[in-house]
Amino acid sequence: MTSSHLFSLLVRIPFIGLSTIVMGTISLVTALWDDDGRQQLAVARAWARSLLWFAGARVKVVGLEKLDPRGSYVVCPNHVSYMDTPILLTHIRVNFRFLAKKELFSIPFLGGHLKRAGNISVPLDDPRAALKVLTEAGHAMKKRGLSMLVFPEGGRSETGELQEFRDGAAYLAIKGGVPVVPVAIVGIREVLPMHSNHIRPGSVTLRIGDPIPTDGMRPSDRTALTQRIFDAIVEMQRQGR
Repeated sequence: MTSSHLFSLLVRIPFIGLSTIVMGTISLVTALWDDDGRQQLAVARAWARSLLWFAGARVKVVGLEKLDPRGSYVVCPNHVSYMDTPILLTHIRVNFRFLAKKELFSIPFLGGHLKRAGNISVPLDDPRAALKVLTEAGHAMKKRGLSMLVFPEGGRSETGELQEFRDGAAYLAIKGGVPVVPVAIVGIREVLPMHSNHIRPGSVTLRIGDPIPTDGMRPSDRTALTQRIFDAIVEMQRQGR
């Protein structure tokens, strides 16, 4: 075991765990009066910043000016690490909620927090029910002016290469009548690889792509839109850090 690995186990991971417990508890208390989830999102952002600091992840953001903080979007990033979520919470400065697989909402403590903060669970094993949830979420975006963050791969990539995209994000954006924003996270696998407890300080680049409008699109256009999102993320990954 290297000294770097030992430092990660004895210092970085315990502090990250402590921050998660403390900020999670604050968020649960905040949920007692926070009806729209905005204050819980603020707590989550503070938690995310602390995790990046403890991990030593230095994030450069490219394209932030493309997002209107008051706008509504479906944000679609690649997914390769547990650190993806802290990066997105810290640097995607729109009022978003997560669209996540139903299984996450069954995890004690985490599931209750996700639900109270206004995040939406999707039953991936039931396509008809999933479409119903996506339709309702699209209508909620219109009504409340929310953005949604969706990992279109459906889970983290083992290799770092983009996996095949599901078309739920495109369907949601079309139903909500909002633009889709492709996002590429580059370099985070070097900070925290899959199936590892060794956190290595390093540089990460978050690239925000041009919003793709969905005006005039119909649900039948979701396959083509999904391919456009995929291609945009691949191109941003090629640009590197």
